[in-house]
Amino acid sequence: MSFMSSKLEPYEARRKRPAKGKIGKDQQHESAEKHVTGDAIYIDDMLELAGTLHMAVGQSSEAHANIVSMDLSAVKAADGVVDVVVFDDVPGETDIGPVFKGDPIFAKEKVEYVGQALFAVAATSFEAAKRATLLAKVEYKKLPAILEVEDALKNDFFVHPTHTMSKGDFAQAIKNAPNQLQGQVYVKGQEHFYLETQVSYVVPTEDKGMKVFTSSQHPSEVQKLVSEVLDLPINYVQVEVRRMGGGFGGKETQAAPWACMAAILANRLQQPVKARLARQDDMVMTGKRHDFLNRYTVGFDDQGKLLGSDIMVAGKCGFSPDLSSSIVDRAMFHSDNAYNLQAARVVGHRCKTHTVSNTAFRGFGGPQGTMVAELMIDDVARKVGKDPLDVRKINLYKNGDTTHYGQPIEHYHMAQLIEQLETESEYRARRKDITTFNQQHEYKKRGIALTPVKFGISFTAQHLNQAGALVHIYTDGSIHVNHGGTEMGQGLFTKVAQIVANEFDVDLDTVQVSSTNTEKVPNTSPTAASSGTDLNGKAAQNACLTIKQRLVEFACEKFNVDESAIQFENNHVMVHCQDKVQEFGFGPFVQMAYEHRVSLSSTGYYKTPKIHYDREKASGRPFFYFALGAACSEVEIDTLTGEYTVLRTDIIQDVGQSINPAIDIGQIEGGFIQGMGWLTTEELNWDDNGRIISNGPANYKIPTSSDMPPIFNVSLFDRPNDEQTIYNSKAVGEPPLMLGMSVWLALRDAAASVADYKIAPPMDTPATPERVLNAVMFAKQYKVTP
Repeated sequence: MSFMSSKLEPYEARRKRPAKGKIGKDQQHESAEKHVTGDAIYIDDMLELAGTLHMAVGQSSEAHANIVSMDLSAVKAADGVVDVVVFDDVPGETDIGPVFKGDPIFAKEKVEYVGQALFAVAATSFEAAKRATLLAKVEYKKLPAILEVEDALKNDFFVHPTHTMSKGDFAQAIKNAPNQLQGQVYVKGQEHFYLETQVSYVVPTEDKGMKVFTSSQHPSEVQKLVSEVLDLPINYVQVEVRRMGGGFGGKETQAAPWACMAAILANRLQQPVKARLARQDDMVMTGKRHDFLNRYTVGFDDQGKLLGSDIMVAGKCGFSPDLSSSIVDRAMFHSDNAYNLQAARVVGHRCKTHTVSNTAFRGFGGPQGTMVAELMIDDVARKVGKDPLDVRKINLYKNGDTTHYGQPIEHYHMAQLIEQLETESEYRARRKDITTFNQQHEYKKRGIALTPVKFGISFTAQHLNQAGALVHIYTDGSIHVNHGGTEMGQGLFTKVAQIVANEFDVDLDTVQVSSTNTEKVPNTSPTAASSGTDLNGKAAQNACLTIKQRLVEFACEKFNVDESAIQFENNHVMVHCQDKVQEFGFGPFVQMAYEHRVSLSSTGYYKTPKIHYDREKASGRPFFYFALGAACSEVEIDTLTGEYTVLRTDIIQDVGQSINPAIDIGQIEGGFIQGMGWLTTEELNWDDNGRIISNGPANYKIPTSSDMPPIFNVSLFDRPNDEQTIYNSKAVGEPPLMLGMSVWLALRDAAASVADYKIAPPMDTPATPERVLNAVMFAKQYKVTP
């Protein structure tokens, strides 16, 4: 090669050291410096093309009503307004339900939640568009609205039929058990509160198609829905996602409506249109984590071992199906958490309410399902008078057991992981110290809880468990990668780049991962279900192996050696010829292969093996493997006010053989804090008319840096995945969120200490100071007076 970029070290220097950035090493996020300097380009940072218009959406003010009339004349006449579109202006498909129908792009004759889209405005500025939407005159005829899960259950009001999973004769097992217990918990939802709200920038193309820049976890779905509403073949629409400013599931299905609306306007006007929701509009118009009402009846022996279980989970789905069927399924799958329910029945209801359609959120129903298992174990422990940790341990699954949905338990190292955390967190000594502290303090009480998490990894919709990738090697040895996953800050691009660098044993800085683009990798699955690296990493590896095999075959032919004589090592290719070794820099070797007409580009593909689920039989293996973890948290509460502080948290998370420990630990820390926020400070409230009250940061409190435990220890469980995942790693995106349950249970433990741990006081979530105070007051009724 005659020229080499100054951005790359000379091969002479690279030969003398191992390749940089290989798997298993801490590497900073590929955009870390851009994030902190402000150089990272998000959709709203992009330079706007001439003639760009801005979109705002007119919203329903009623939860359930017939539309009698809608006068938009003042909207159309408003300053800066260029166009207004309604239901009848859609040239193609009008229902943009992602899986099941039920999501009209605009309401026409009836509205089913406050904030439902009625029309969209394109104007010369966002402010002009937003002001214009307020000028609409809409007359409604109100209809009865169902707003709560309990009311939906009473009226059999569901978006999809109820589903049941069962194992053994649960009723007889409960009846014959020495002890029985019932309980329930209401688990409120959670706002995604991504830093970047929903946004798309849609540009018409010369062939009457559309180029869509969007903040979406599912570019292929945006592509499909935009093509459908415009009545175009899919190949007329290209979607690109460089990065999102957070997603958490809220941009899996619910990024598409805004792109579709903007595309309709852009198509009519043949001008670029940007759709960006203001924070309040985003919180009103987009779905949340589902509320769940969970109930259980359980039979158990005098040691607290479960003998039979009957569980109900009921999700608040909102007005349309969205992804709720799969979300409630996952809640059902995870209603055992880490424990053998023995003979069991789990019933899942998908409750329809006249509220915004709830959607995916980190954990996808799994967190709400695990809550009923932890509630049940905690209640049983108080009933038999034992430390909750001991009851948890005797109920853990063992290898060879079977879940209530028929999946065999394999490679289950939970007992070992818990024992390690119990030792490292000094749980027993701290439990004694807390008991002493509580005896000595009348108004301050402390609590502690150690809770496990078993989280199934795979999309429960089997067809989504596939991925594609595209790898090019250029003649200077630099490598370009594109894959179907999207980057939302979680470090997926960094890990995939490490995988590619590792396959060729080259420096990480020679690998460039480009924006997710439907023109390069088609028919992609959403970046969700913690599967981003599992799927896209394997697909990228597959492409690398194809190219690598071509290079090996070329070297064998050129140098007349066997494949075993070729090594990729330290940015070089080594050819062992008889008694000598010929050494080539990776770039020069690639140039030589190119000159001999060797293809240096390949697609890659991967599909997850072993998984299946028969819905009619409610049995199968929906998950490729389980990610395991545990957390121990200690809290202190004020029994006069209910206010509290998290004093310490220790976490051990099983990530298999970590590809990037620094990124994995960051995901664990962030997931835990987000889960803690869901169960403590983040409260969604609606008024009696179905209008959301918690519609901004002033009245919805996400955790801040000051809410982090002052002592916060996170470590990785050092054990490769027994399944053949990418480098035997495990998913890390969602499982840590559920570790936040340890804080909720520690608060419950502190409140129970008021009654000398004789009862488990009820504590719905989020455990705000008011609810903690109510739990303390409940416990005081059972306080034993000396």
